[in-house]
Formats: sequence, C-alpha cells, structure tokens
Amino acid sequence: MARIISVHSFRGGTGKSNTSANLTFQAAKKGLRVGVVDTDIQSPGIHVLFGIDEQDMGKSLNDYLWGKCDIEETAHDVTAVLGPEAANGKVFLIPSSIKAGEIARVIREGYDVGLLNDGFHSLIEKLKLDVLIIDTHPGLNEETLLSIAISDVLVLILRPDQQDYQGTSVTVEVARKLDVPKMYLVVNKVPELFNPADVKARVEKTYNCEVAAVIPHSDDLMTLASSGVFSMKYPDHPVSEIYTNLVNRVLS
Repeated sequence: MARIISVHSFRGGTGKSNTSANLTFQAAKKGLRVGVVDTDIQSPGIHVLFGIDEQDMGKSLNDYLWGKCDIEETAHDVTAVLGPEAANGKVFLIPSSIKAGEIARVIREGYDVGLLNDGFHSLIEKLKLDVLIIDTHPGLNEETLLSIAISDVLVLILRPDQQDYQGTSVTVEVARKLDVPKMYLVVNKVPELFNPADVKARVEKTYNCEVAAVIPHSDDLMTLASSGVFSMKYPDHPVSEIYTNLVNRVLS
C-alpha cells in the first residue's frame, strides 16, 4: 500500500521544499518508487532542486487541472538527476508551471481542488508508487486541507520563531481534527547556539507532538542555494544524516 506524505508549513521560507526534496532522495535510496508533487501552484519551486527549468518542463500539474492531459503525463522521471545512489529506486516529479501567465490564471480563476484527490490516486496507480510526497502551499487553504486530510503522514516544518510557533499551533489543531494518522514536526534552520535536545523538548511540550528532526542552520545548505538536493550533494554531511534518520522515522 502506497503511503501519502504531505510536507507543510504555515509560513513560507521554512525550507519546506528542500525537506520534500531530501525526503524524496532518501526514499529513493531505499529502493522505493517515489512521486513528488508541487502543489504550491502560486509560487512553485521544487523543480529547481531537481534541475528542471522552463524549457525542460513540458506538461505540468496546471495542464492536468485544466483538463489538458492525464496527470501521469505531467510526471518527469528525474531519477538520473539524483545519481547512482537513487538508481535502485525511481523518482517522478510532477511540477507546477512557472509561466507567469499560468500562475496569474490560477490566482485569478482558481481550479477544481477535487481533481487533486483523483490525480494523487491516479499517480499512485499508474506509476506504481510506494510513496507520494506532496509539497504543499504554505498556510491553510482548500488545497492544503485536502492534502492534509488524505495524508497517511503529515510533516510540519517550522523555524524557532514566534510567528512560526503560533501558525504551527493552528495547523496542528486542524490536522488533529482531520484525524491525520501520523504527524511529525521538523524544526528547521535552528541557530548553532541552541541546544537541539532543548529545542526538541520545548517544541514537543508546546504541541504535544513528536519532533522527528531538529535541523541546524547550515552555511553549506545556504551556499548550495537550491541548486540541487543537499543530501545527494553532501552525503557525509551531518545534516544529510539527519535527513536519513527523518525518512526512516516518517516511513516507519
């Protein structure tokens, strides 16, 4: 049975897409067939991490939502981009369009959110996926609520920041009302002067929810500047080890 994992944050800039990409890579390393969908249609970006630009993109999630194609036609096999470590698995990226006109159309006209549910399950069936990772739009809207509601696992990303703490509290409450089977918190971009164990204990006490990872601020990650998947580029880095442990926890 395929597992649906939504990666979400209440605010932008938390490192949500980087986390989604690293979870995808780590799952492929385990020999799994993974689909990753960029449902942040108003501000897409995860395609950059997988080396896809506008000329390479072809069909996107937007084309499916507007009835131009089946959703599996929007899937890009990016396994080769992830190098030999991912070769035992398979990775399919379903990007959202980065064309200004199509983004403007989404903002102006919206789309039938119900199609996403059908599309997710179609991807799992047609691509024979073991895992579907949904990189969501920040905040809470109709699309996000759907993604959370159908998830087997919800991964919530937050920074050690008061605005993030407040917004995450709302999201945790909503997820519990939607009866998400498993929910984990990931505290990202933690300053080095903070004690990770103290951060973990404080956040778990605040939300009564397991913190699956505390990821420190990394100059190496900042320097990479989304030009690739971090744990592929730096396999021996301490942050990459954290991502390895995170995917093991999420898939357990």
